[in-house]
Amino acid sequence: MAGGFGGPTDGEEFEAKITPIVVISCILAASGGLMFGYDIGISGGVTSMPEFLREFFPVVYKRQQIPGLESNYCKYDNQGLQLFTSSLYIAALIATFFASYTTRVLGRKMSMFIAGIFFIIGTILNAAAQNLIMLIVGRLLLGCGVGFANQAVPLFLSEVAPTRIRGALNLLFQLMCTIGILVANLINYGTSRIKGGYGWRISLGLAGIPSLLLTFGALIVTDTPNSLIQRGKLEEGKAVLKRIRGVDNVDPEFLEIVEASRVAKEVKHPFRNLLKRRNRPQLVIAIWMQIFQQFTGINAIMFYAPVLFQTLGFKSDASLYSAVITGAVNVLVTVVSIYFVDRAGRRVLLLEAGVQMFLSQLVVAIIMGLKVKDHSNNLGHVLAIIVVVMVCSFVSSFAWSWGPLGWLIPSEMLPLEAHSAGQSVAVCTNMLFTFIIAQAFLSMFCNIKFGIFLFFTFWVFVMTTFVVVLVPETKGVPIEEMTERVRKQHWFWERYFEDKLKGKLHALNYLTSSYLDLKLRISSLIFERALKKCSPALLSWILFYLSCILFFFNLVYQFNCQSCL
Repeated sequence: MAGGFGGPTDGEEFEAKITPIVVISCILAASGGLMFGYDIGISGGVTSMPEFLREFFPVVYKRQQIPGLESNYCKYDNQGLQLFTSSLYIAALIATFFASYTTRVLGRKMSMFIAGIFFIIGTILNAAAQNLIMLIVGRLLLGCGVGFANQAVPLFLSEVAPTRIRGALNLLFQLMCTIGILVANLINYGTSRIKGGYGWRISLGLAGIPSLLLTFGALIVTDTPNSLIQRGKLEEGKAVLKRIRGVDNVDPEFLEIVEASRVAKEVKHPFRNLLKRRNRPQLVIAIWMQIFQQFTGINAIMFYAPVLFQTLGFKSDASLYSAVITGAVNVLVTVVSIYFVDRAGRRVLLLEAGVQMFLSQLVVAIIMGLKVKDHSNNLGHVLAIIVVVMVCSFVSSFAWSWGPLGWLIPSEMLPLEAHSAGQSVAVCTNMLFTFIIAQAFLSMFCNIKFGIFLFFTFWVFVMTTFVVVLVPETKGVPIEEMTERVRKQHWFWERYFEDKLKGKLHALNYLTSSYLDLKLRISSLIFERALKKCSPALLSWILFYLSCILFFFNLVYQFNCQSCL
């Protein structure tokens, strides 16, 4: 999802205790993550409520009330309805640029406070909305809050948390996003049963609870030592560091923060530095992982889960209930990812999830293509259950792979001297493509029908191929050693650390050795990891899937050889 991102984790651990201020930081993570997740989950349920549609989208409401008036796939196709969901993310995209400045100049605490104010005002406007303009303005302000919170809260956590729990706290932000989605689905299920037509106002208004928690939390806590030192407040920064670590001997960590601040100030143009040849691999991986995260189709399902289930023939209550089930699966499996991410490794989780997402969406596409027509729906009870199971399978595989790892891997790989600039690029890319998917999904669903799932299936194949070929394993590698131990030893990215490529013959030899190395790595993946971790049935699918990839690269290899000769 378009969740928060984690800061890098260092290889050295300093003396520290888990103090009350660290506990408060966890509450901040919960409130910021809950707010973002709640905004994701609440929109899909509200847009399926008849009272909300009658109030703001009467054309869509009319389609619901007159059977056969419109195709099953097109009942919710409305640009205004999609704008209600997507406007939040275009506002978040724009706000990210301002948030990057305020987080650096005014501090993390002030940025979180600004995010809370945006959340509160946006919530009030949404809950009290009398027309579509008021509703969209409220969503835009919520988007500004998302932009500031996504920039400040994870950074605050990274800098406050002791090293030994820093990774868990950063993934906790992602976990709280999933809990926010689940809470929103539960609230939608409850408010949809309220008589009187005002249930949607309660759904939108309850977003004020995490908003207030974030706002008052930002007033209570102090700013981070990193932020204070970066702004020249060295003595205050050292005093705060002693408070949050609970020990007097903070000199080693203090001196490292001072040195890191000095190095960061020497980089006058971080974005220009990010575009240098040696940083191109990290930048390419960071950008494409954000694009691929959205083109899994996860946010389309999370935004419009109730709408999707109603299209399949579920009643209003049943569709909301099914959305609750998928939300619960999302939370539980995210907990699993926190346990396995440093044990199984990043690539294993991404590759297994690629197979599972591919099969899950393919099954849903086949069932919908055979049973759900424009003006008829022959989806029986058994097939309906299968669809829900496949959606849960898809959500679970995303939750332990592209959800947290889509942010974690770029965070680990980005160079320290351009880390802030790289994260800004990653956040902006994610928000841009979240907006595109949210604004286009219902229209695509209407025009290509069940083919929308084939569309996402194709992208899952592409992104899994991308992982096989271009994403190195970063498990257990300290940030400062990432270049030497990962990037320079990768069969493809190592060329960006060479002075020059020497002619076409050299390129041909390089391509040949790279192709053989790829086959060796895939064989190793199959026999050393898949055999140990996968069931025979799943292993057979992986073998088939990777065979297709080998065939594809064999064609590319032959084509390149002919062109070189």
